[in-house]
Amino acid sequence: MNNRLRVLRAERKMSQAVLAELLDVSRQTVNAIELGKHDPSLLLAFKVSQVFGLPVEQIFDPGLHGEAKQAAE
Repeated sequence: MNNRLRVLRAERKMSQAVLAELLDVSRQTVNAIELGKHDPSLLLAFKVSQVFGLPVEQIFDPGLHGEAKQAAE
């Protein structure tokens, strides 16, 4: 899953450690999500959304294309 987590953190001059503390996860979890190695749970995605004050859809992109995207709509 693609995401804007790193960009949003940088805009707010927020470290991975600070974000991890706000989300009640490890810094390694934040890093793995940013690198696309780990997809957040729905609950964690909503927590991220609350921290940045943005809808989940503006932070995370499932990367659906073509027919899969149409089926999801």
